[in-house]
Amino acid sequence: MKEHKEKEEIREEEPEVSRPQNEADPGTAGIEVPDESAEEMLTESRLADLEKENAELKDQYLRKVADFDNYRKRMIREKQEAFEYANTGLLTDLIAILDDFDRALAASAESGENHSIIDGIRMINKQMRGLLEAKYYLSCYTVEGDLFDPNIHEAIASTPAAVAEPVIAEVYLKGYMLRDRVIRPAKVLVHMPDGSVTESALSKRDNEPDDPAHDKISEGE
Repeated sequence: MKEHKEKEEIREEEPEVSRPQNEADPGTAGIEVPDESAEEMLTESRLADLEKENAELKDQYLRKVADFDNYRKRMIREKQEAFEYANTGLLTDLIAILDDFDRALAASAESGENHSIIDGIRMINKQMRGLLEAKYYLSCYTVEGDLFDPNIHEAIASTPAAVAEPVIAEVYLKGYMLRDRVIRPAKVLVHMPDGSVTESALSKRDNEPDDPAHDKISEGE
């Protein structure tokens, strides 16, 4: 019994042998310890890829939204134009009737006739034009003396004249517009510059002050 106790005391007094730090633990032998720096780099790379993908998806989304908005606006505009100009064909046919009214009134003015039939034609013409202008936005344009505009005028003939720029000399057929769109250009005779009048001379003449003496003569007359 005494020898057993002595052996236990000797065993307790034996110092513990420390394991070196670099010595692998037998319990963890064969298990790879993850490298924290490599894992962090992998996470940052994955985050960068996700941010890039998110930016691309956001750009695609904004483009789709812009395309759809443009499509919606275009559909609204086309629908509005289809509504506003739906009567173009009918009004174009009615213009021919207005031309006949103009010819009849011009012929009566040349012949000097002035009776109830002509007055009736003049009244119908006025009412019809007023209706088409007020309700359907049809208007005529071009009178003698207007500047020639190839966008709204069709020159049937031209003659040289003492003008600085092309001027309407005679209107063969009136031009008509539906709202802001020309549905028939005016057919006109154009006076073309013959070189005798320059724009500088014309502007100088327009800027000259009125002659007081001329005004007094006019008032006396």
